[in-house]
Amino acid sequence: MSFRFPVSPSSLPLSRRRTLQVGAAGVLGLSLPQWLAIEARAAQAAVRPAAKNVLVILEQGGLSHLDTWDPKPSAPVDHRSPHRPIATSVPGTQFTDLLQRTARIADKLSVIRSMWHDKAGANGHPDGTQYILSGSHPNSPLEMPDIGCVVTKLLGSECRELPPYVMVPGNDEQNASARTGFLPAASRVFKTGGNDISDPKWKVADLLPLPANQGSRLDHRRQILTALNANFSTGNEIAAIERFYAQAFDTLTSPRVDQVFNLANESPETRELYGRGHRGASYLVGRRLIEAGVRFVTVDVRWPLTDEVPGGFNLNWDHHDLIYTSGSCGTIRNKAGGEGRYGIGHWVMMGSTDHAFAGLITDLDQRGLLAETLVCFVTEFGRTPRLNAFQGRDHWTDAYSIVLAGAGVPGGQVIGKTDEDGGHVLDAPSTPENYAATVYEKLGIDRSKPLYTNTNRPVYFAHHAEPISGVL
Repeated sequence: MSFRFPVSPSSLPLSRRRTLQVGAAGVLGLSLPQWLAIEARAAQAAVRPAAKNVLVILEQGGLSHLDTWDPKPSAPVDHRSPHRPIATSVPGTQFTDLLQRTARIADKLSVIRSMWHDKAGANGHPDGTQYILSGSHPNSPLEMPDIGCVVTKLLGSECRELPPYVMVPGNDEQNASARTGFLPAASRVFKTGGNDISDPKWKVADLLPLPANQGSRLDHRRQILTALNANFSTGNEIAAIERFYAQAFDTLTSPRVDQVFNLANESPETRELYGRGHRGASYLVGRRLIEAGVRFVTVDVRWPLTDEVPGGFNLNWDHHDLIYTSGSCGTIRNKAGGEGRYGIGHWVMMGSTDHAFAGLITDLDQRGLLAETLVCFVTEFGRTPRLNAFQGRDHWTDAYSIVLAGAGVPGGQVIGKTDEDGGHVLDAPSTPENYAATVYEKLGIDRSKPLYTNTNRPVYFAHHAEPISGVL
């Protein structure tokens, strides 16, 4: 008597445990080719990384966790946020009213409320930004590269026409915080530039060939380079250089490159999903890069100075004064250093952020990209639980929040807890090192194996930290 499956073998779950169960039944009727096919698919599933790409949303300046992801309605009234808790799509989980759109997609998010810095330092913007970009404390003896640089070195990218690690736009005051460290220049982040990504005239100038280097002239130069390379040995270093130049030629000659950055290709409905203006456009370019196959994308947004926001010449999250004003925080450095910003509740601040982030997660999910894209919403630290004399909040490294989604991250959960003021972590503490280990783990990168400097010195990365519990 043969055993008959109610479904075809190709539709069975792929876990190895299930395969062994099926194999035991196979002696009762499963053919050898069927058994081998299921075994091969199970083995492939066992080693397949959860994430194919990574999209980091870096909201630089130290976003106030108390006003967004970690509301504290019981904090002392003199220091309490006026932005009240609201319900989300997850029963029992609350955000503040600055995240009304994001609250509706909370079932797709893991909010880590227990981030902190367990080492002194990295409490300024350049160091803090470097810390979250690299997952390694900036006071380390050896300067460590960005996570994106390590990923570029080890995994490369499926998109030949574009660099494996791209930052959009990457031109705010902390752009120098990106680091290549001991890795070769080929792993360096490519920054698109652009004052206002929503401007229809925006182009990525560095990806456009000079008029003198187009057509037959460029082809001729490529032929000369190929002939010259043929006279050298084909060692690892030469091969790497050849790949670098090959990608450069692909970038300059592929019509696909210009299309990736052309937001005119998007429907009005999609543009509205992300929201008007610079932030929504930047997030949307991030999605387009992921869709094109770029391995590691960082969206680093600071709203530009426009006629719409007079005095808004530094619109990041460094709200040292007047954090709750409805308009400008001022333009003169006469208080605590918060000039050039607008209050956290203004459209160009959390209004556009809530709109763009909810739109991004929704869009990725609808396109089937969220399942294989790890989305990380991060900032370099939080803000003080107490207001200062200028009605602002200062830098705070003892507690802050980040958010992860996609690539198998369980949605609808909160990890960790802070005290009733939001000042200190009470449960499940995590550091930027844990965050970096999580990214590497999701990508299937073996952290037990070192990278090497140009002098062949082994360097281990994120090997001493465990991934954030609960998101794998």
